[in-house]
Amino acid sequence: MNKKDLQKVIVTTSIFEPSEAVRRFDRMEGWTLVVIGDQRTPDYHLDNGIYVSPAEQEKYDKRLSDLIGFNSIKRRNFGFLWAKDMGADIIATVDDDNIPMDNWGQDLLVGAEADVTVYEPEAECFDPLSVTNYPHLWHRGFPIQLLRQRGTRSASVQKVHVDIQADLWNGDPDIDAICRMEHGPECTFAPDPFPLMSSTRAPFNSQNTLLSADVLPYYFVLPHVGRMDDIWAAYHVQHHGFKPVFCRASVYQARNEHDLTRDMVDELLGYEKSIELVRAMAAGSYRPEDFWPKRTCEAYARYRSHFE
Repeated sequence: MNKKDLQKVIVTTSIFEPSEAVRRFDRMEGWTLVVIGDQRTPDYHLDNGIYVSPAEQEKYDKRLSDLIGFNSIKRRNFGFLWAKDMGADIIATVDDDNIPMDNWGQDLLVGAEADVTVYEPEAECFDPLSVTNYPHLWHRGFPIQLLRQRGTRSASVQKVHVDIQADLWNGDPDIDAICRMEHGPECTFAPDPFPLMSSTRAPFNSQNTLLSADVLPYYFVLPHVGRMDDIWAAYHVQHHGFKPVFCRASVYQARNEHDLTRDMVDELLGYEKSIELVRAMAAGSYRPEDFWPKRTCEAYARYRSHFE
């Protein structure tokens, strides 16, 4: 299929009036924007895209709605189901404070083969920021117990079929609360050495990532696990054989106001358990129910039922 014939859908959530980022995504040629509302979302109008109200979500699947709960970015999962029903070939999951740059969507690798630099890390997990021009920062969700083992043993260029394209973010990057408290960075990532990936698992987020339709049945932003919602979702799809390819920055993150202490509290589960999760994956003993709460497992099963 020609790239111009692909059905491409952008999914986001918002509790604010349409931001600059949302307006730009709404004007993106060749893409359809789907915004999932929440109970705090004001009256919402898009020029081209689709706004899905809480009432429409509940009509679609009340049980899933109840399992996820309101006042939660995890409502985004309804956007993935909307994209599925629209026949999307490529699904971009973005945040409403990530302003697309001129190159957003231009270096589209999803669904194609690409020459990618593949790193062999020293540890059970790979931090994609460790090989950029900001090696002192680390990606949110990278196990902090491995921070001193972020080196790589080797790297080689390989031809890779891309199912997940995780673009980076200039401005205030996606690092964890401890890293942000320490460094308070304002980043402009260099274009090299992208695209890149790892021979093992790596964290990626839901704020500027593109997925193939093949990934969608397994990609579920997890409710009830704090700020590990997208990170553990990322590790989970890698358990199913899909590996992320990291690409150059394509958004500027003008980050919505956050309480960093609250963020740190919401990340405690990851500080404690992400190391166990990636080691279970490395050992071949990973089971979601060993890490996810029961209600999270039930929500995922309900989401998966829409693909069966």
